[in-house]
Amino acid sequence: MERIDDILKKVKNVHFIGIGGAGMCPLAEILLSLGYRVTGSDNNDTETFRRVEKEGAKVFLGQKKENISPDTQLVIYTNAVLAGNEELEYAKASFPCFERAELLGAVSRVYSNCIGVCGTHGKTTATSMITEALLDSGLDPSAVIGGKLPRIDAYGRVGKSQNFVCESCEFNNTFLHMNPDMAVVLNIDEDHLDFFGDLEHIKESFRKFCESTTRTIIYNGDDENTVDMLKGITGKKLISFGTKPENDYTAVNIQIPGGFRIEYDIYKGKEFLEHITLSVPGEHNVLNSLAAYIACIESGAESAKVRDSLFEFHGAGRRFELRGTFKGITLADDYAHHPKEIEVTLNAAKKMNYKRVWAVHQPFTYTRTAKFLDEFARVLTIADKCVISDIMGSREVNTIGIKASDLSSKIPGAVLIPELEDIAKYLAENCTDGDLVITLGCGDVYKVSRYLEKLLNE
Repeated sequence: MERIDDILKKVKNVHFIGIGGAGMCPLAEILLSLGYRVTGSDNNDTETFRRVEKEGAKVFLGQKKENISPDTQLVIYTNAVLAGNEELEYAKASFPCFERAELLGAVSRVYSNCIGVCGTHGKTTATSMITEALLDSGLDPSAVIGGKLPRIDAYGRVGKSQNFVCESCEFNNTFLHMNPDMAVVLNIDEDHLDFFGDLEHIKESFRKFCESTTRTIIYNGDDENTVDMLKGITGKKLISFGTKPENDYTAVNIQIPGGFRIEYDIYKGKEFLEHITLSVPGEHNVLNSLAAYIACIESGAESAKVRDSLFEFHGAGRRFELRGTFKGITLADDYAHHPKEIEVTLNAAKKMNYKRVWAVHQPFTYTRTAKFLDEFARVLTIADKCVISDIMGSREVNTIGIKASDLSSKIPGAVLIPELEDIAKYLAENCTDGDLVITLGCGDVYKVSRYLEKLLNE
């Protein structure tokens, strides 16, 4: 089969199946900006679906083969489209077809400064920080982000420079389609074991990603798995960051004055560079912001402008996203769905001087819940109160018999409430002035905050 890179050089008419998806919409916009004629379909009439229509794409609500014009030359589809979909089956039989990750890889090779941000945890936050800082530095980046960035009210943007910031996800080896010029490696941990099997296979994939990087690797020198993964890689500029003094860039004098504030100093070797004040909680964001700072400096940004941008950064969607305070009860939402992510989020919450911290967790996938059952139980006890919903199986069938009660029974005082609306009712009756309620999970647990906000306002 012909490479997608070669096809893109000679076609102009591209059709997207699932064009309203958060990962599809920014890519469609980039192709529109490059002069392609874009059409697309989606089953859901979403904000992103209408956004790409406003940008110039011809869109169709509902998926049927008639959506694809005879003059279509290339079809891009998302893995969210199920096998047997009429439009997808017709496309595969009639046109060159590629999955979204393959187009993302091709786009990564269009720009001369593609920054690929990878890691088990923190990708969306670091990608968002870099995007905002490059914007504030006047470097006008394009971006594809795994969460909505409130600053641009979108999952990505099209800039006019050669800077392209891209969240690079390891799941299903998606990021191996890319060839970034600069790789940012935040950390490596056990996750997506239903696909990778074990930690060594995860490290092997990250190594391939780093080997495919053309110029620079910025990596977490505090993370043993990352350091081990990089051993023997040559021909790249390697830049380490962390809190340990042997790193090229270090974060020192870390202070947490309370609330949504963290402060620290950046040193390069023994040279002081900047005093950083962050407006997002959690010590993990020290390393996220330090990685972002280095990526921006390596891209030609001025240090002071990056410093000021990091202060103005107030988070990405669903990353300790503050929804507001209602009747004295503060609501926040976080995408955390791995024990280490929940741990850092709840530790940050406990340092913010709320009377009580309520953790509302929706377990995601049966295999992950079973694999890390004891770890989930341990970290959820950090909260003062814990509510567990039913497991969201997502792409899995529960062949192992795991239940949400297996988790809740291991957490002292935890309450198991299967349905999200019922959780909101329970919280409305039991939370009091000065409490923080934080929803945790990558499914639809965020709906609890919406339901609860409505109940409290009533």
